Amino acid sequence: MTANANASVPIVRIYGVPVSKMNMKDTVAYLTGAIESRIPHQIITANPIMIMSALEDPAYMEMMRRVELIVPDGAGLVWAAGYVGQPVAERVPGIDLIHELMRTGESRRWKVYLLGTTPDTIQAAAAKLARDYPLIDIVGFRDGYFGEAEDRQVVDSIRQLEPDILLVGRSSSTQEPWISKYKRDLDVPVIMGVGGSFDVLAGKLKRAPKIFQKLKLEWFYRLLQEPSRFGRMLALPKFAWKVIRDKQNVLKTDENH
Repeated sequence: MTANANASVPIVRIYGVPVSKMNMKDTVAYLTGAIESRIPHQIITANPIMIMSALEDPAYMEMMRRVELIVPDGAGLVWAAGYVGQPVAERVPGIDLIHELMRTGESRRWKVYLLGTTPDTIQAAAAKLARDYPLIDIVGFRDGYFGEAEDRQVVDSIRQLEPDILLVGRSSSTQEPWISKYKRDLDVPVIMGVGGSFDVLAGKLKRAPKIFQKLKLEWFYRLLQEPSRFGRMLALPKFAWKVIRDKQNVLKTDENH
């Protein structure tokens, strides 16, 4: 079952990438159903940078088209959907989705595993979630510093713990492809790439103040905290200009854009 085939997920195809139109409440309800079904679901918290990467890399595009759910994390995606006349209900930020899932999961005693980032950051993030959501069972965590030779051991150790949710925060180039490659072997109902959310949970990065969020400038606030992201951030104006230039073709699904 994929997002493309699942009629219960309303989507808008931005350059062929199926982005969910659901609001936060419906997204959490959908993922609750996924956990109850025990069918592995990959969730991508997408932004314009990822769409641009998909347009440049056919393998990345194919991976994004196969996943079960892509939520509009980036404000640029929300804008693009509205600009081409297929608006999404609202932005669904990955960090907020994590908290909503934890809140929902407390009454259901969901089990959660955290994978990625540095040893100290992942430990701090796990401790934060355990503190804030004591009825969630943090069944394990480990850093993201492992190579292909260790993949099988990591996958097997997670599978044995049978988590309901697996949060993965690795480098942007490996996070989603790794999840896609091992989704079936992991056999976890909800596997979500969370990017830098572990840094926020661990207190290493601050969430943008409300005024930045309201003005849709969270990306700028993060750039102020991490100037090294400047090169990647150049994809944002490129994406906006591309959508404006291609307005009549953004919703087409061919790969010639």
